Amino acid sequence: MSALPDTAVRAAPPAPQHAAFLRVPPFPGSRFRNFEQLPQPLAKPVSLDNCLAQIRETRVGGTYWAPQPDLPSAYLLVRSAAAASSCDSLVERHGAILMWLAAPTPAASQLPAMVGEFDPWHMLSGAGALVCHIGDEVSLVAALLGVPTYLVDPRGGPPRLSVVDQAKLFGEALPAAASFSDPFGDRAIDLVELTALCGFWRSMIDANRPIQRGVGFAFWKQQSVLPLLWGGGDSSGFFANPADNDPDGTVAIWRSKAPPDVVERLECRGTPIVEVEDGFLRSSGLGADCVPPLSITVDPLGPYFDPAQPSGLENLLQNGDFDPELIGRASRLRESIVAAGLGKYDRDDAILDRIDAKRRHILVPGQVEDDRSILTGGSGLVSNLELLKRVREQEPDALLIYKPHPDVVAGHRKGNIPERLCRQFADKVVTDSSISALIAMVDEVHVNTSLAGFEALMRHKPVTTHGVPFYAGWGLTRDLGPVPARRTSKRSLDELVAATLLLYPRYLDPVSGLPCPAEVVVDRLCAGAGQPQGVLVAARRLQGKVSRILRGVGR
Repeated sequence: MSALPDTAVRAAPPAPQHAAFLRVPPFPGSRFRNFEQLPQPLAKPVSLDNCLAQIRETRVGGTYWAPQPDLPSAYLLVRSAAAASSCDSLVERHGAILMWLAAPTPAASQLPAMVGEFDPWHMLSGAGALVCHIGDEVSLVAALLGVPTYLVDPRGGPPRLSVVDQAKLFGEALPAAASFSDPFGDRAIDLVELTALCGFWRSMIDANRPIQRGVGFAFWKQQSVLPLLWGGGDSSGFFANPADNDPDGTVAIWRSKAPPDVVERLECRGTPIVEVEDGFLRSSGLGADCVPPLSITVDPLGPYFDPAQPSGLENLLQNGDFDPELIGRASRLRESIVAAGLGKYDRDDAILDRIDAKRRHILVPGQVEDDRSILTGGSGLVSNLELLKRVREQEPDALLIYKPHPDVVAGHRKGNIPERLCRQFADKVVTDSSISALIAMVDEVHVNTSLAGFEALMRHKPVTTHGVPFYAGWGLTRDLGPVPARRTSKRSLDELVAATLLLYPRYLDPVSGLPCPAEVVVDRLCAGAGQPQGVLVAARRLQGKVSRILRGVGR
């Protein structure tokens, strides 16, 4: 092999590629394939230097979602099999050759090579230098990371050290004056917004990389959950039964539906588990009606509703740092939700009349009595009837309005109270008004662990908790349940909203099929997008109707 000269050459701007440097990951089921550069440029270009700093910080560009294989401690990353024979001097300085090729090539037959797409930021993380062809987008990542790059001229000759002129190198790949299509709407976005969105996706993908399998996910929700759990690799066997092939990595479970024997075996093996549950802005319809969720929570510590141990949400509320920008975003989101009358399962901005002008109105939301949030957070209070009794003891002169849980009314779940018993404590039983409209009308809300308490707080209503919901103990509620002593922080309403709706859950845009910020789902639900359809939903609703008739629910 001949010595590699250090003669410097200036890198030309990358040749036009089949895809832009900043692009959309191929999330399973997504319908938005790539950003399009719009014909109308920005009136004021963004700063290219600021964009490069943002890209470097978020580590986006190229195939940033792709797998991250194990790498040696010191190596020369070579993208050209033909140039490998000219790398003696670089090998002496930087370690053995690590060959990374886009496709198999006969020239690499004598050298071990990694073939296919990988995360270029990961592949260059320990590289002493990069050897690649002129125009290879990996050289852009190398320039941002400060990795020396040796360019291979396709016309021949040995690779030569590149001197990076960032303005030329990135000017074509990152047009600072360009505007781009927004995957979530009709507006145009600039390069800064596009980079931030790619960074948002990268953070989710990186968090998902350890997850190898999903257990307990009903077939009708798998399509909407998979993009939110995707770690960048092959997802074809993600929901396969672990009994067929025990996974080496983390397993995501929907515990209430996961086979107990499978969960027990995973726990006995010491397999890392993350718990997945419905998010707080779920969908336009009930999960019991097989309406897929648009939001989930993913927590390696445990479910957010179980006060027996800290959860990711509790840790955010206890230790989180909420900057003014995040608080402002939370405030705007809360105002949008309240103005639209948006709840977990529906939307209703109706204004209800007061029932009695002289009495305080108190809303008591019922729950599914065998729900995990009741069994873990109810502190022994597992009966809707017992909750009503306790509220009546607390408020002997108030007008109590009881609203059964929608899943119970639909005839799918446990928690029905015979009307003759309910009337002993409640002045009115309401099934045909939304929870948001009722909250707006009453003076106070009493809950066991219901999410309705959180929705009431967003509407500035006093809330009394009889169990231990996730929002108890932060100075915003009157708590009658045994709140864990570890909850010592006092939080503002918008700090609670920021943690609960912006930082903790994950959301799926029902239009593009892409993971999205919370605001996008709020806009979609307000516009009626993602409304439940299909034979399965209709069949479940018919089944629930028959069940109500047989059980006498609501009579």
